[in-house]
Parts: sequence; structure tokens; C-alpha cells
Amino acid sequence: MKPVELYTSPLCGFCHSAKRLLKQKGVKFSEVNVLAQPGRKAEMIKRANGGRTVPQIFIGDTHVGGCDDLYALEKAGRLDALLSK
Repeated sequence: MKPVELYTSPLCGFCHSAKRLLKQKGVKFSEVNVLAQPGRKAEMIKRANGGRTVPQIFIGDTHVGGCDDLYALEKAGRLDALLSK
């Protein structure tokens, strides 16, 4: 399985929802809390091609986007394939 990384904030409902989906699927992920580590926000914006909102989700080298994008991949049946490539 590819590594999964999320840039999040503890106050973000979308972040909690994205983490919940990944946990339900048994996916282990690393998390960068941009409130606790504000210096990492610039890194997130650069990696996310200008994306400033959280969550920003990465699976391997692929920028998935945010929570809605993650759920859209799941609904389309493409998330499992992306995780296992």
C-alpha cells in the first residue's frame, strides 16, 4: 500500500471525515497538523499546487485534493486501486 499523508487541522470537520473514511478502510496514514506546525502550511500549499484549505490528501506522489475528492474516488470505486498501485 502506498503511503498516505494528510495535512489537517483539529478544528476541521472535513479533516475528521477524511480520516474516518481512511480508518474504516484500514488505511494507515501520517498527519501534519498545520495549526500545531504552522511552518508546514507553506509546504502543504506548494505540494498541493496552491491549495490552501485542509485537508490536503496525498497518496504516494498523487495529490488527491480534499475530503470531497477522497469520497468521490471512493464512490467511483477508484480509491482502492490508487491505494494499492
